[in-house]
Amino acid sequence: MNLLEDIKNRVRPEQRRILLPETHDGRVLKAAAQMQKEGFCRTVLLGDPAALTKRLRELGAAPDAVEIIDRADPARLEAYVAEYADLRKHKGMTEDLARKVLQDPVFYGAMCLRQGLVDGMTAGSASPTAPVIRAALQCIGLKAGIKTLSSCLIMVFKDRRFGMEGTLLFSDCGVVPEPTLEQLVDIARSAAESWRQFAYTEPVVACLSFSTKGSADHPEARKMAEVARRARELEPHLLIDGELQTDAAIVPDVAIRKCKDSPVGGRANVLVFPDLGAGNIGYKLCERLGGGQAIGPILQGLAKPVNDLSRGCHVQDIVDAAAITAAQTFAG
Repeated sequence: MNLLEDIKNRVRPEQRRILLPETHDGRVLKAAAQMQKEGFCRTVLLGDPAALTKRLRELGAAPDAVEIIDRADPARLEAYVAEYADLRKHKGMTEDLARKVLQDPVFYGAMCLRQGLVDGMTAGSASPTAPVIRAALQCIGLKAGIKTLSSCLIMVFKDRRFGMEGTLLFSDCGVVPEPTLEQLVDIARSAAESWRQFAYTEPVVACLSFSTKGSADHPEARKMAEVARRARELEPHLLIDGELQTDAAIVPDVAIRKCKDSPVGGRANVLVFPDLGAGNIGYKLCERLGGGQAIGPILQGLAKPVNDLSRGCHVQDIVDAAAITAAQTFAG
């Protein structure tokens, strides 16, 4: 199964508008040309229409099939300056400072997303992670009922016995170093929604620990059991359980021995890690020793989707992230 191709095919009919704001980066324009040809979304760029149209034509794209938001539009800029200053006035933001902030295409792009000009944004090829996340939090904010921005990774393995034909979702592997119990509940709920958006099936969520159902009596193990309990209270139909060791979560034979009464044991497709150390170490071991393909990190918990790219990304990475962002525009 090629999950990314499946995602592209599923989002294609809706033609979501996905913004790539960093058009001073040549990789972004090449990605835009490829996205236009693949046609899984409506590609939107930010910049000078004449210059971008010329460059798209040189890259073999059809410029009339790519929407371009003109950054030089004075009316739009002044409206964004006023709104951003109002959003951040509790932090001492003024319109003069806001005008400087919005010189950054990522912040300007986030305001375009806030205003509904686009459905999602993919950025970061020319920006560090911190300002991309700040722009998302300050201009978009978190989803109702969620107080924690987190991330997930889609892990795809050749061994199809685990998860959904070899596909699992890991969270959080990139944002919250030492999550509180309340943050872990948010992470679990966001990860479940992410699974629905990407895999189009129901999540089976395991809250991981070094203990399975009280095999070790320790506060950290009890914490993960409580995460599962509180998540079930908030979402009674969510299939979630903990605390579970990884083998009990994904290997049916082990689950029979360790947690035979668990509704999740042996068939989890979403793995919630107790902290960033466990998540990061776990996914890199799976990637390097287990031959897994890691897609992401993908931001989750925002009111509207924004995804961050590595500054070392390739053109294909931008294209794939745009497809993921398009999938996140659908309710989980």
